[in-house]
Amino acid sequence: MSRIKSKAKTRRQPGTRLDQEIVIRGAAEHNLKAVDIVIPKNKLVVFTGVSGSGKSSLAFDTIFAEGQRRYVESLSSYARQFLGQMEKPKYEMMRGLSPTIAIEQKAASKNPRSTVGTITEIFDYLRVLYARIGVQTCHRCGKDVGRGDAQSIVSQLAKLPEKDRLLILAPLVQHRKGEHKDLLEEMRREGFQRVRVNGVVSKLEDVQTLAKHKKHNIDLVIDRLQLASGSAFLTRLTDSVEQALEYGKGQMIAVHESKKTSQDIWLSESRSCCGHAFAELDPPLFSFNSPQGMCPSCNGLGTVLAMDVDKLIPDPELSIREGAIIVWRNYFLNHQEQSDGSWTHEKFHAIEHQLGVDFDTPWKKLPEKQKQLVLYGKGAPELTVQWEGDKSSGTWTFTFEGLLPTYMRRYLKTKSESMKSWYQKYMSTKACEQCHGQRLKEEVLAVKLNHVSIMQLCDLAIEDIIGWFDQLVLNQQQEIIAGELLKEIKSRLHFLQNVGLNYLSLNRYGPSLSGGEAQRIRLASQIGSELTGVLYILDEPSIGLHQRDNRKLIQTLHHLRDIGNSVIVVEHDQETIEASDWVADFGPGAGVQGGEIVAFGTPKQIKSAKNSLTGQYLRGKKSIPCPEVRRSVSVRKGPCISIKKARENNLKQINVSIPLGVFTAVAGVSGAGKSTLINQILYPAMARHLYNSQEAVGKHDSIEGLEQINKVINIDQKPIGRTPRSNPATYTKVFDLIRDFYAQLPEAKLRGFRKGRFSFNVKGGRCEHCQGDGSIKVEMHFLADVFVPCEVCHGRRFNDATCEVRYKGHSIADVLDLTTYEARQLFANHPKIVMILDTLIDVGLSYLKLGQAATTLSGGEAQRIKLARELAKRETGSTFYILDEPTTGLHFEDIAHLLLVLQRLVDAGNTVLVIEHNLDVIKCADWVIDMGPEGGALGGKVVASGTPEQIARNKKSVTGAYLQGVLTQST
Repeated sequence: MSRIKSKAKTRRQPGTRLDQEIVIRGAAEHNLKAVDIVIPKNKLVVFTGVSGSGKSSLAFDTIFAEGQRRYVESLSSYARQFLGQMEKPKYEMMRGLSPTIAIEQKAASKNPRSTVGTITEIFDYLRVLYARIGVQTCHRCGKDVGRGDAQSIVSQLAKLPEKDRLLILAPLVQHRKGEHKDLLEEMRREGFQRVRVNGVVSKLEDVQTLAKHKKHNIDLVIDRLQLASGSAFLTRLTDSVEQALEYGKGQMIAVHESKKTSQDIWLSESRSCCGHAFAELDPPLFSFNSPQGMCPSCNGLGTVLAMDVDKLIPDPELSIREGAIIVWRNYFLNHQEQSDGSWTHEKFHAIEHQLGVDFDTPWKKLPEKQKQLVLYGKGAPELTVQWEGDKSSGTWTFTFEGLLPTYMRRYLKTKSESMKSWYQKYMSTKACEQCHGQRLKEEVLAVKLNHVSIMQLCDLAIEDIIGWFDQLVLNQQQEIIAGELLKEIKSRLHFLQNVGLNYLSLNRYGPSLSGGEAQRIRLASQIGSELTGVLYILDEPSIGLHQRDNRKLIQTLHHLRDIGNSVIVVEHDQETIEASDWVADFGPGAGVQGGEIVAFGTPKQIKSAKNSLTGQYLRGKKSIPCPEVRRSVSVRKGPCISIKKARENNLKQINVSIPLGVFTAVAGVSGAGKSTLINQILYPAMARHLYNSQEAVGKHDSIEGLEQINKVINIDQKPIGRTPRSNPATYTKVFDLIRDFYAQLPEAKLRGFRKGRFSFNVKGGRCEHCQGDGSIKVEMHFLADVFVPCEVCHGRRFNDATCEVRYKGHSIADVLDLTTYEARQLFANHPKIVMILDTLIDVGLSYLKLGQAATTLSGGEAQRIKLARELAKRETGSTFYILDEPTTGLHFEDIAHLLLVLQRLVDAGNTVLVIEHNLDVIKCADWVIDMGPEGGALGGKVVASGTPEQIARNKKSVTGAYLQGVLTQST
């Protein structure tokens, strides 16, 4: 079917009306071939088809883009000047479009302060809950905080060191917008002379007009005095404290100024214990993004950058003299025997003999006391060093401060960027020692609800938090205060559980979320808003979900539909397709071979459609077959890599054996510990062993068998570049070969053009207006930066002279605009170029343009480009390939091609390990490691390991229950 006719009777379902349909005619964005389609509203609609067939072009680049454009046009001209003019998608007519919301697979915020709790706004509700009904306990004695008075505050302040200065302030305004003219004028009339505005003490008469739309802090200066002893001082201090409490409505600030530091001490008349007055409970107090609540040591991050013992001592099997301490290694390797009279030698001699540290015993066998002396210098006595120069000699006494404090001090003091980079090689982030990673001040963490602090609650898995709230018992007054809060919190938690994220904690860092997890969090937030009449467009929400959790997601999508919304899902998952109301199948191929709708209708109608490739898979005419013969595996006698006592995150001290030379799949429910085991323990350990990487390795005892591999390649879903300058052609190196070829063309030789002329990264052949980017970055005032096509080269990247050199009518700029399939035809007679292009086609990227900006690629596309780059290299064998969900964005047909590629890698003597939920991939593996049994705290174990058939027979395996059906269908 080349095109769906525009006549309504060929498209419209019986009983529908125009106001219940989205009518699109002539959609021609990207590779779409003037598509006409009528999409039913208030239904769950699935767009499916092979990768690159045009699904996203219609869903996101046409429907959503037009919805956004119409929304922007509805705004005032003032608002539109900040947003700019949005380009209209290519179509003839679109009618019946509802307000659109796209929920894409973008990674969550890269801000380290972003957490699941803040993204979903659940943490904001928890802050209000704890501020209103939380019980404040003393962080020193653990008792409930009672009332204080002016006298107890005076007693506390009088204990501060004498001769230090003290500033007594009354807080008048805290984090409030406005000019506050009347308040300042009133203080002048009452005779006060000074005020602290936003941390700066000034005379009242000198205070300028405050910015009306900014938040301000205004503190009245009551008194300035120097700490002393005697009744006169205490009398004056008491009068000042009482006056500060009066103007501060029960609160005051004492600024303690010593020679080196200045500290604000918040004191309260209403809450006091152990000589410490506590601040009034308020929601900002529970925020790790607010100075009122954040831990002062880590500024609310929960982590600090510090020297890492594991990086400084990467091989504890060595002794200090053999180079165990990497920063001392060069000295010991170059100065083995006699003294060279240097200060360094004498210092090491003193550490060895005066501190009694054995430099010849392997580091891991040294007594703990000696390790502590070397690392931290704790309890080290003064050392005496004899030195002798050419003209003088003498004795020098010093205290050894320890390896870690020494290098941390040097890092903080150096002004050299190169030295900072050198020190950072031996540093990593670790939990803050003051708040122990809890982000908040200790007095804030002492506020409890049912004996649990706010951060302890956020550390629990979502399903455990739901159970905690179900068991929470409140008195009548607390129920009245917290009723609406608890309703909001519980509903949002249940939404997260329903989209398969029950294993996450609210404290989980936003940057650590996968694209699928971030998408489902945004989906849960949208469900919580309870909007109706909206058109939701989702991009493969099933990514990263186990089959069991997938059903919960489908129920969530049905809920969105049932409350009065239209839902369009770009999806390849069979269960989601069959659970939809209406399906549009795109094809028949990818890129220029796609862009048409080959079938549309209910899932039942798609199954019976002759032209539908998806329908053939749904009805079983086509399928991904199991291997006729699986490779034999023996983890006891055969070659394998064994991980001992893995215990990072939720892993329960597990032992795992991964066979070499075969295709292994690591499966299990979401949050079972798959990524922790492979990406945080196995791969970093391999990288350290093979490449001396400094990447942190998760907790485990040992890994055996690493000597059996000579290379490890982790093909993840991180972007191949962060700017439009990076693209598939440059990443796979095929562009280097193409530039070489263009430099050999007669026209290029006649003009004297060399290879560099055809590069958009150097001057000469590129467009200098955009410097070869093809686009200009426009900085938005309050939105993310946008890229617009260069007005000089119109996105071609090169200048006119360069583009005049052509091969079969194609300039170098035209080549970058070709799809992989088209480029393969153009360069069919050039084996080196064809080899790389064939690998891109083999991994399902025939539709991808060679010059497509890296910023527009999905995670799955980036991963397959990386795989193609590795496939194009010369085979070495004994390589360990790691792929995390390589089926992201792939149709059944694409998965079949990908499996052929992976099997080809194994046949060449390599090992392939995939972390995967797709049952078609798992059933084709030689060996399966199934983790679980649940996610989060209830996971972290190996439930079963063996061939797919053995997993399917294991009653304990959740994966096995679903795998059994797939294996039965294959036979």
